[in-house]
Amino acid sequence: MLQITPLNPESETSFYRQLYLQIKELIASGQLPTGGRLPATRELAGQLGLNRTTVSAAYELLETEGLISGHVGRGSFVAGSPKRESGVAWREILEASAPISPAAPSSTPVAGFSSSRPSELLFPLEEFRETCAEVISSPDAQTILQLGSPAGYPPLRRYLLELARAEGIARDSDDILITSGCQQAFDLVQRTLVRKGETVLLEDPVYLGQKNAFERGGARLAGVPMGANGLDLESLERITRRERPRLLTVTSNFQNPTGTTLPLASRKALLGITQAAGVIVIENDIYGGLTYEGDPIPTIKRLDETGDVVLLRSFSKLAFPGLRVGWVIGPRALIEKLTEAKLWSDLHTDQLSQAVLLRFAESGRLAKHRQKMLEAGRERLHAALSACRQYLPAQAGFTRPRGGMSLWVTLPAPLDAGELLPRAERAGVTYLPGRYFAVSHSQSNSLRISFAGMAPDRIREGIAILGRIFTEELERVRVHSPLTETPAMV
Repeated sequence: MLQITPLNPESETSFYRQLYLQIKELIASGQLPTGGRLPATRELAGQLGLNRTTVSAAYELLETEGLISGHVGRGSFVAGSPKRESGVAWREILEASAPISPAAPSSTPVAGFSSSRPSELLFPLEEFRETCAEVISSPDAQTILQLGSPAGYPPLRRYLLELARAEGIARDSDDILITSGCQQAFDLVQRTLVRKGETVLLEDPVYLGQKNAFERGGARLAGVPMGANGLDLESLERITRRERPRLLTVTSNFQNPTGTTLPLASRKALLGITQAAGVIVIENDIYGGLTYEGDPIPTIKRLDETGDVVLLRSFSKLAFPGLRVGWVIGPRALIEKLTEAKLWSDLHTDQLSQAVLLRFAESGRLAKHRQKMLEAGRERLHAALSACRQYLPAQAGFTRPRGGMSLWVTLPAPLDAGELLPRAERAGVTYLPGRYFAVSHSQSNSLRISFAGMAPDRIREGIAILGRIFTEELERVRVHSPLTETPAMV
């Protein structure tokens, strides 16, 4: 048994980092010798009264530093003591890094479901080259290549704000800030609105980038469970009363990782709950443009009569992710403070990317490309849903989105998606286990399937492989874990 002292819930250091530091010290002091076996994550979590996700995150940090090594089917073992470095002891003076989801492999033999991004094969390269040439040859080229406003390229800001007003989203009291994708927007929001120790409500499970942005800013995170129709509103109301949060982030359409969409009635109810409690709502709508079936639902920002909801959007999922152009629409006073925070981060802005995207949109090429994306996305979504119905174990559950890029699979107990990932990778299939998206609740038996980047035949083949692996493991577990009869009381 590891000699772990009780973790401090009042510490500013998260539980997984406290555990990581304790195990690292045990290895450095020799109390855990090289070759020694660490307890299984489930065992140590039970011993310490922790979520298994917390233990897994600590083990991942140790493995990243080369202190332990994991072996499928055998467990984790001590690989060696921390090396004493000459010069500055960087690892001692720097806080341990937060766990990040693994990068998608450059190539996958069968199917890579781990990355939520559009297919490169759908990029309209010739149209993009034409657009770039038009921008560079325009009379504004010199101005575009000059230092730009931290708020963004003015013509793009005007264009997006006019669209938002035509859609009924932006009010006269609103303004807009161009950001380097939505990730920078979340970072600016946490630095501007959230003081250290204040509570932020996140969807649970949630995209890891959101979680890390607020966690690294010192916020106290509380997860609101997700249901088949997005946020569980009863839980939201209960947690809001208990936690008195500063703000709530919500992905209203095709949430990452679950793919769920919040219905119209739920959006209105959410506004009632948050406005009564004085909670700021940050609406992430980067997937709303990828509605493959049915009519779009009005954004929460549009439904908000107070004008206080803050809306985040991006070109990344619809056009070219590598250009990193997103935006924030919200009350002018807030946009001014977000722009100030951005100013001290990067001073200026990449006007060339923004000018290219503006020209791509104004020329009509973006609308044409969007239709192509919707047709391809619809076909890939249908392939994923059909394959899940056909190949996953009957006891497994999965969401059924009408758009977006991902769906969420829940495996029957006691299967662990993280433990099964190495077996899937050996068979040529990747995915992200639920633990990467967990906030307050364990997601160990769940996984995200991101289908947008692959052709339908690859999607079907990959899910068929996963179905075989999950079914075989479920049968193996049941064979080796027979039900025992309870002795009669006499």
